[in-house]
Amino acid sequence: MTNISESLLQRYYELSQTAKEVEKELKGMKKELNAYFDHTIGQNQKGESNIGEYKIQRVIRYSENFDEEKTIKRLEDKQLTDCIQTKRIPDKEKINAAITLGLLSSNEIEDCIERKVSQAISVKKI
Repeated sequence: MTNISESLLQRYYELSQTAKEVEKELKGMKKELNAYFDHTIGQNQKGESNIGEYKIQRVIRYSENFDEEKTIKRLEDKQLTDCIQTKRIPDKEKINAAITLGLLSSNEIEDCIERKVSQAISVKKI
């Protein structure tokens, strides 16, 4: 292993500072680009646009999870403890099976589902 020089550490530090500045600027730009799509296409809507020699796309990703405490209580009230894993988290597969079998209605569990939305920006030269 070789020694680490002060110039290497200096360059690393400088690049690290530059990276922080770039990330801050990119974050602001992403906010502006998402605002553009919110205004032109609609909130949480995917879209794309060609501007000059660039194509901008917004992709929308959705995810949902059960609110653990609320879902466990609901399943216990329905005596569906088989739908609860040992570490006390809702078992998605068994809950879905219970819904399919009519042991639990999706309305009974709907307010236990936590949904998340994320937005992604992609800029490509065309």
